[in-house]
Amino acid sequence: MTPCPTLLKYARQNTPRYTSYPTAPHFHAGIDGAAFGDWLRALDMDAAGSLYLHIPWCREMCWYCGCSTRATTRDEPVATYAGTLLKEIDLVADRFAGRPRISHIHFGGGTPTILTEAQLTAVMASLRQRFDVTEAAEIAIEIDPRIFTASLASHLAQLGFNRASLGVQTFDAGVQAKINRIQPLETVVACAAALRAAGITNLSFDLLYGLPGQTLKACRETVAAALALEPDRFSVFGYAHVPHMKRHQKLIHDADLPGAEARIEQALAIADAVQAAGYSLIGIDHYARASDEMAQLATAGTMRRNFQGYTTDQASFLVGLGASAISQTANGYAQNTPDVASWSRAIESGHLATARGVQQSGEDRIRGEIIERLMCDLEVDPVAVAAQFGGSIEQPDLDDLIRDGVVRRRGRHICITDNYRMLARVVAARFDAYLQANVAARHSVSV
Repeated sequence: MTPCPTLLKYARQNTPRYTSYPTAPHFHAGIDGAAFGDWLRALDMDAAGSLYLHIPWCREMCWYCGCSTRATTRDEPVATYAGTLLKEIDLVADRFAGRPRISHIHFGGGTPTILTEAQLTAVMASLRQRFDVTEAAEIAIEIDPRIFTASLASHLAQLGFNRASLGVQTFDAGVQAKINRIQPLETVVACAAALRAAGITNLSFDLLYGLPGQTLKACRETVAAALALEPDRFSVFGYAHVPHMKRHQKLIHDADLPGAEARIEQALAIADAVQAAGYSLIGIDHYARASDEMAQLATAGTMRRNFQGYTTDQASFLVGLGASAISQTANGYAQNTPDVASWSRAIESGHLATARGVQQSGEDRIRGEIIERLMCDLEVDPVAVAAQFGGSIEQPDLDDLIRDGVVRRRGRHICITDNYRMLARVVAARFDAYLQANVAARHSVSV
């Protein structure tokens, strides 16, 4: 399963993951709490929204992690954070012109299940009090199986949680040792069983390739074991080695990392195994059962992409709560300060903790929609998108991608060929008016 030269040629390029446009490196301090508050007041109260709550705490640090989180063995910092989060919920809710209708809630991290049952109860009660959480709302949470219990599974179900994402990553013991995440298969089996017994049956597994010491054999064994547990979805990501941005990644030795060719082989092997088991490929790195809403939206061409990656969330705005959380409204993006102490000081003093963001221009909206459709649908009509927003953009040069067979044109449509769908980030980058060579270096490799 040797990757073709074209895949290797483009896979090494550094490109954004395109979960926003403009991307996070272009956020700036000109968007503060006052500006974000104005954006919230301007939102249409007849439209549904979604909430993301960031819990930046873990019991120990996984060395591969690229998230905004920190490790603690003490309960006090988590309890203090949970109390401040309740105050932020009130501060944000007060900025709306009415009581927003919420169709999706997602708890991410870090490890959201580091919160106690009482803390989770308080947060969910506050959300339901201040927001109109619809009866059919998806309420999802990310789980570290190593610190999960059957009691917590039952409690989550009682609180209305109906989807869970389990951090599996790899079952190979040698690789686990190199990334500081010792997690036997039995731990994940017990976690999945507890969730299902409690009635939370919509499960997603996260897998990683390109980890230190990871081999093709290890990837195949991990995906086989994961498939036996029959989750509804898989998210399969390439490890992004950015020690210049995440200092704990310096504990991973460069010499242990698979090269570009090995990374592609691992990604293809996982893709082959998951699809052979009957899952549909969504975009470039998600997989879902044909009966799953995500697969149905992908077939209909209405999939979305936000800071959680591919999503079924069709809400018109997203409000992020907690340190580092990012919000998206019709005006643009606003991000809370990632520093927990600074976030806490702002909230405790009665101010929103927005530290930076970006207001989208008309051209940004056009380019953002083109990029989102490329990432979700693998094709787009840029002229039609521009017309939808009442504007136009200069078309990028795609000649090399067309020559190499990565892209083909069908009338006005730009289509990424099936063999090169994992290069969607490379194609999307051609429409990124902000991406410069020096900025590209801040991003991870494309595959």
